[in-house]
Amino acid sequence: MVLRDGRLQVGETPDPKPGPGELLLRTLSTAICASDVHFMDHPELAVDDPTGRSLYDTNRDIVLGHEFVGEVIGHGPGCTDQFAVGSRVTAMPIRLLDGGAGGVRIIGQHPDAQGSFGELLVVSEVAAKTVPGDVSSDAVALTDAFAVGEFYVRSAQMREGEVAIVIGAGAIGLSAVAALAGRGIEPIVVADYKSDRRELARDCFGAHVVVDPTEKSPFDAFREVRAERGLPGPAVVFECVGAAGLIQSIVESAEMATRIYCAGGWYTGDTLDITTATRQGVTIQFGGGPHPQDWYGTLEAIASGRLDPLPSVGKIIGLDEVPAALDLARRSDGPPRIVVHPNGDIQ
Repeated sequence: MVLRDGRLQVGETPDPKPGPGELLLRTLSTAICASDVHFMDHPELAVDDPTGRSLYDTNRDIVLGHEFVGEVIGHGPGCTDQFAVGSRVTAMPIRLLDGGAGGVRIIGQHPDAQGSFGELLVVSEVAAKTVPGDVSSDAVALTDAFAVGEFYVRSAQMREGEVAIVIGAGAIGLSAVAALAGRGIEPIVVADYKSDRRELARDCFGAHVVVDPTEKSPFDAFREVRAERGLPGPAVVFECVGAAGLIQSIVESAEMATRIYCAGGWYTGDTLDITTATRQGVTIQFGGGPHPQDWYGTLEAIASGRLDPLPSVGKIIGLDEVPAALDLARRSDGPPRIVVHPNGDIQ
């Protein structure tokens, strides 16, 4: 699935060639992420990325996709014998050019690091991990998404008496719920406009209280559950939507000492009244992860069966259906996660 000059189409590109210390994979499973849409819809952010990690070049083909599992079919010069041909591997979505001497590229967001919406994929051996034989490739392909929630929940270091509020029950919101539930944290309050996502958060990922924001503020639900359980602490909010104006609304609704972790992406920018935030005494964290410990820890949790991300998958598709699936992600109008099998095998 090639992105060129703002248009997506299935096409032929030269087979990627593994460089020194790189593995060539046959893509088995890959997941669609909202950041794929953001990359397409906001090319200005990658036309001149000062970090060099991403690049939107209208004159060069880019293959999107950065959440993947593949089968090793080849090795570049200097590889070890750690990953045999035929083994399944996954990796954090970064490509180290010349072993890192040439810089880092985000897989699926740079012409020099073609992504997983294609039949073949190159990854750095040092970033790769073997996938155990009995775990689903589709589950492992969701590692990157669920590592995001793990990062923010780990960063929050929740204390006894605090109440978690998760705003949004899409893929990232569910990942936050799973990370909270995996630590035995309760109660977990989840707010989302869609009933099916609220039910998914409660029935499959461990939320305790689910709220339709059109009917009740999540902060009202927080105050109710805090009173019922006699909890003394403030709310710890995990914002997982990224809608303009939402952070300001959360700040205005928050009590003193509320901590806010912003997992949503603001690709069109936003504003915040600092005076209000100061008066409310809130702490806000933007970005910063996931770190390798979050990513590989999430992979281990999936591989061991402690975390099952598959209930978030609503559909498995082939390459031809990727544009329509990306449009669903753009409108937040599909299942939390759609999985792609670039080499077929659609059941």
